[in-house]
Amino acid sequence: MTTRQVDEASGTAPATAVARRRVTVRGVVQGVGFRPFVHALATELGLTGHVTNTVEGVVTEVEGAPVAVARFGERIGGDAPPLAVVETVDGEDIAAIGGSGFTILPSRTDGIARTLVSPDAATCDACLAELTDPADRRHRHPFLTCTHCGPRFTIVTALPYDRAQTTMARFPMCPDCTREYTDPADRRFHAQPIACHDCGPRLRLLTADPGDRTRPPYAVTGPDPVAETRRLLADGAIVAVKGLGGYHLVCDAADDTAVTLLRRRKARGDKPFALMARHLSDIRHLVRVGVEERALLTGAVRPIVLLRRLPEPAPGPGGPRLSRAVAPGSPDLGVMLPYTPLHHLLLGLPGDPPGPRLLVMTSGNVAGEPIVTDDDEALRRLAHLADAWLTHDRPIQVPCDDSVVRICDGEPLFVRRSRGYAPFPVRLPVPVRPALAVGGDLKNVFCLAEGRRAWLSAHIGDMDDLATQTEFERGEAHLETVTGVRPRLLAADRHPGYRSGQWAQRHTDGRPLVRVQHHHAHIAAAMAEHGLDGAHPVIGVAFDGTGHGDDGAVWGGEILLADYAGYRRFGHLAYVPLPGGDTTVRRPYRMALAHLRAAGIDWAGDLPPVAACPPDERRLLDRQLARNLNCVPTSSMGRLFDAVSSLAGICHHAGYEAQAAVALEAAALTAGQDVGPGYVFALRTAPPAAGGTDLVADPAPVLAAIVEDLRAGTAPALIAARFHTAVAGLVRRGCALARERTGLRTIALTGGVFANTLLAADTARLLREDGCTVLRHRRVPPNDGGLALGQIVVAARRTGAVT
Repeated sequence: MTTRQVDEASGTAPATAVARRRVTVRGVVQGVGFRPFVHALATELGLTGHVTNTVEGVVTEVEGAPVAVARFGERIGGDAPPLAVVETVDGEDIAAIGGSGFTILPSRTDGIARTLVSPDAATCDACLAELTDPADRRHRHPFLTCTHCGPRFTIVTALPYDRAQTTMARFPMCPDCTREYTDPADRRFHAQPIACHDCGPRLRLLTADPGDRTRPPYAVTGPDPVAETRRLLADGAIVAVKGLGGYHLVCDAADDTAVTLLRRRKARGDKPFALMARHLSDIRHLVRVGVEERALLTGAVRPIVLLRRLPEPAPGPGGPRLSRAVAPGSPDLGVMLPYTPLHHLLLGLPGDPPGPRLLVMTSGNVAGEPIVTDDDEALRRLAHLADAWLTHDRPIQVPCDDSVVRICDGEPLFVRRSRGYAPFPVRLPVPVRPALAVGGDLKNVFCLAEGRRAWLSAHIGDMDDLATQTEFERGEAHLETVTGVRPRLLAADRHPGYRSGQWAQRHTDGRPLVRVQHHHAHIAAAMAEHGLDGAHPVIGVAFDGTGHGDDGAVWGGEILLADYAGYRRFGHLAYVPLPGGDTTVRRPYRMALAHLRAAGIDWAGDLPPVAACPPDERRLLDRQLARNLNCVPTSSMGRLFDAVSSLAGICHHAGYEAQAAVALEAAALTAGQDVGPGYVFALRTAPPAAGGTDLVADPAPVLAAIVEDLRAGTAPALIAARFHTAVAGLVRRGCALARERTGLRTIALTGGVFANTLLAADTARLLREDGCTVLRHRRVPPNDGGLALGQIVVAARRTGAVT
């Protein structure tokens, strides 16, 4: 994953007995204990000199025996600390100057930042041992950290990475911490977030007035805010807990009343909550945990991992109960393990009084707003959601939601790339001039790029809300600060109504703005993360809910022949009317009725979506479709999943994005291995010379077969499984035609629909059986969270900004 370019000595010993060499290391080398590591390495090898942080990276000068100097150059990259990611090691011989000892010099802040900031890292084993040791001076300290773990990205204010340029600057080190910080033999040597009970930060617990929630919260007195918080959680309270990148809303996951209350207060609908468990043993009776999932759960990042549920588990020996209200109807549970000392304390250390062993941990925000980070805002914006606030006095510099990952075919698939991964860059296959891509309006993530690095932001959220747009602007300025990128080119989605694109238009300041078609950006993102330089096009299959098409329609079931310079629409799902836009997205039965009408199938009363649609609404919808009023044509595969979910009687109302599709996948997973005869899309093809698209996929035969199965009493789960098989078969047939006509054999699967692991795995298997190379997302999400990466490379190629 890393590239080391070590400038080796010529291989012959110099005539002098002493050599001196300047070594510059670039990558994630600040905030990870790299200078202490260099100090220890130089001392071990008997070298003199110094090391310092600069905006370029870590710069070291070593002097001593030529063999020792050469050995230093070999080991500085290969033996780096665990959180370091060494990209390059460059060395040059310089004149010897003599001297004694090896020192860490103050950081140099001149120039533009070119080094990389480390993401936040989960508590390491050594710190956890101290947390649980009554004899250690940091026993039960909620903020203990060292050079191998703790906050980084969320506290840094500028580079180089030093305590003075983090939100820890307000906490002077006590004498004991100062001694550790300056001791080369100590694990906290130059650990910038170093802290203890004496020097802070400090926790504070506030509670709402149960008699009058409009009154300001008041502080709870007592020696141990964590113990009181655990008591509140055990009693059914909802507590806003300040974490690394924002507040969480927390309650006991076994308490039906508390979970239901949190769901109601947050207007969450049926959207699943994430869980935090003390140990893997606390979830084994609930979910399947494979080797890959275990590695994610227990590693240095500890994201939320989506785990397949076991069917109707009964608590085993010691297995905690889980409220059914945590994730109703979901095939997965989103689980993470504690990643801060405070989390470990909340879940209880050995010997603590009994308390909740599974906690609901959901973002501290109102639905549609960004996660809350500011303490005063938390008291105001979460007042109607929380009963108490467990907060502290270390500011959060930049919001950073929990990352969400699942395993598909043994490899990670991001649903959300944020804490623990941002702002680590994605390496680009082509060098680009400084650029900013603003992403889309849903699941917004923006991207800065320069050279061969693309820095994706943490998850921003949906841009409908003014608070989210404000966080977007703040986050963009912060990422410019820590990357040193000063964009000379902007890229945005082609949709004229996207707020992200409108922001880009207002902030061009004379810089060119390139509009990139939505699905072209998705395909380009998959190409970029797989290292394709764009010299040859790929067959791109982009399936999602919505994207602005060249013809003004809502695209979303696309097969494009694409490279970075452009694309041709080879095929798509047949257009159907989308009546009423967002209203239809929230009511999948409307999409089902629109598809049935387009397929020429009567709205008979025995069909589930017909029964689900109120008679008055059904009459209005009938007229709307007949007159084509407020009906935008759509080729969206995401909307077809919604329609089939309703047609099968599985989901008629969607309280959150993709709920109907998630429910359809969940049903398909219960169908078993033998699903019988599948459904088949009709393909209408045109000759290559006819102009326009080569292929249109008509779902009418699929819908007719589903109706026939319904009337034959076929189980909804079997219908769901057959539909998934039909979509995978459609991709196979469509790509076969594209291969036949173009000779291309590399296929990119992208778009939010391919977050469905059942579909993604089946489709990839079929394509590989046909001898194709399949590109699936592994470093950025297939949904709009990866869009900005594709926008960057397309805009750079179009404007000649590829260097």
